Amino acid sequence: MTWAVDLDGVVWLAGEALPGAAEAVEQLRRAGDRVVFLTNNSGPRLAGHLAKLAAVGIRCEAGDLVTSAEAAASLISPGSRVAVVGDEGIYEALAERSVEVVAPHDSPSAVVVGRTVELDYDELAAAAGAVRAGARFVATNTDATFPTGDGLLPGAGALVAFLATASGREPEVAGKPHEAMANLVRRRYGQVEVMAGDRPDTDGLFAKRLGARFGLVFSGVTRRDDLPVEPAPDLVADDLAGLVREYVRRPH
Repeated sequence: MTWAVDLDGVVWLAGEALPGAAEAVEQLRRAGDRVVFLTNNSGPRLAGHLAKLAAVGIRCEAGDLVTSAEAAASLISPGSRVAVVGDEGIYEALAERSVEVVAPHDSPSAVVVGRTVELDYDELAAAAGAVRAGARFVATNTDATFPTGDGLLPGAGALVAFLATASGREPEVAGKPHEAMANLVRRRYGQVEVMAGDRPDTDGLFAKRLGARFGLVFSGVTRRDDLPVEPAPDLVADDLAGLVREYVRRPH
């Protein structure tokens, strides 16, 4: 069977390992399960995500990781001219699709938006103008917040909301829980049995889209005090290690 595991708030917080996560992944693998990783964080390149996983003690091949940057790129036709508001992960994913990245004031056919901390008002204004002029508006994801050890920071959804307000257009969203990400997951891994994550609105809805069980952890955005949530999780635990223990205890 295959487990799909979110990264931020499940495996780590801002790159700092969450206790027991690496051991939980190894426990699943020893039992013969496949563990793949799905993230709405479009910022790092694939090598950056893999290096962070290695740093917290988790082995992962590039084929066992799907990002919202890849999902967004899958919506863009090769040869298109696209503007980007976001970080290196988006540029890498678009390059893999043979997409040309241009400035937002250079008449792009699409604008792809993801989380970045390097913001330029003039660039944002030009991107909004391109969308108003008819460019396709693609968001890697709309997570409102980004979990860190010091609390929640603005996520990609905050930037997407800025551009949606400024352009008067709503985006096509690629990452969890939307279909572009689901298509990549189905194509690469087939049926997923458990989706482990910290957000009902992304991980939970994505589990439902995949026909998987939703395992909710309280190590990221959602807290136990937030229950009940929709969609209702099939399993709950404080962290990934607890979720694996809970799954093993239950009859399948």
